[in-house]
Amino acid sequence: MPPNILWIVTTQWRAQACGYSGDPNARTPCLDALAAESANFTQAVTPHPFGPFARAAMLTGVPSPENGIRDYFDPLPPGARTIAHDMRDRSYSTAFFGKWHLYRRDSRAKLTGEEHARIVVPPEYRGGFDFWEGFESGFQLNNPWLHGSRLPLPVRFDGYQSDVVCGRASETLRALGGPWFAVVSLEAPHPPYDAPAAGVRARDPGALALRGNVPAGGGAGERARLELAGYYAHIEATDRSIGGLLSSLPRDTRIVLTSVHGDMHGSHGLFRKGWPHEESIRVPLLVRVPGAVRREDAPFSLLHLARMTAGLAGAPAAHPVPGDGLARMSMPSVVRLPDQCDRIWTGVRTAARKLVLDGLGAPWLFYDLDEDPLEMRNLSGDPSRAGEIAGLGRMVRCPS
Repeated sequence: MPPNILWIVTTQWRAQACGYSGDPNARTPCLDALAAESANFTQAVTPHPFGPFARAAMLTGVPSPENGIRDYFDPLPPGARTIAHDMRDRSYSTAFFGKWHLYRRDSRAKLTGEEHARIVVPPEYRGGFDFWEGFESGFQLNNPWLHGSRLPLPVRFDGYQSDVVCGRASETLRALGGPWFAVVSLEAPHPPYDAPAAGVRARDPGALALRGNVPAGGGAGERARLELAGYYAHIEATDRSIGGLLSSLPRDTRIVLTSVHGDMHGSHGLFRKGWPHEESIRVPLLVRVPGAVRREDAPFSLLHLARMTAGLAGAPAAHPVPGDGLARMSMPSVVRLPDQCDRIWTGVRTAARKLVLDGLGAPWLFYDLDEDPLEMRNLSGDPSRAGEIAGLGRMVRCPS
């Protein structure tokens, strides 16, 4: 019988914030154990470092705005074909749990709070999943409101969101006959970083190690430490939730773990996401398949995750790695919220270089990642790099 396949998708968990990737601040024993038995895509990149744009691209395999998401408040069109349709065509049952963030929201309402958390997503807007239980948004890291296939109206569940969603998913998946494909979508470690984290205490800000590209002055470091204190608490709590979910499922379940985007946390003096820097675009990506433990250092875009998953359904001991040695990414519009990126851009990342063009197609950022992994020197105006920039610029404009 084809294998069961599970995506675990977190929010704002940057690639650098894992114990297995060398972060001294991160307490992630469950992810570390998963990494030890998985293919670790060390250069995985989100196609769009902002939630709805990235989620739509991951589910459809089509970049934004071609998939219908041009603005932060756009819904995924009800006719959009997603991985749920593809897996059903392969005789899989499909299920979705947790944060959706792809339905219509009132831009005048507060982003954090019950108004968005209690939005009811109609069945035709649920991406084609056979079973759906989740919430639109609202950033309720505690006591989430869930609705869906067995809950026509939102019901409040007491507890830490990651625990609640993982627990509900575990209960449902263990009762499903196989094969099944499921997505467990978690909001943590997204802000508010000062929200309670299931008994995990916030870290001591003064004891946290900052990345080397966080400016020493100007207040960025102080703010970063305060936010990271809660960020790492939510990482630890959510790591524990994920561990509980994984331990409840059959060992031969194919596991894909990733995040829709990262967070700048003061690097280059910037915060949040939407930015083309490594802290914003690079995400964890672990793929557990029997016999496929390895480190994969080639760039990989989450845009290809649906195609990879189709390969997992038919490959007993390995998985294909679609792509051409580069990863394209973009922000198709400006999200007018505090701290977010202030411009439209497109870019391409190879294993050694990154080029980002502004909204007019002119070079904005160019980094030699081999020599400058912290992106401290923007070489976009360096005449000696003009040929290289022109060549990569042609790749930016090629279709994905």
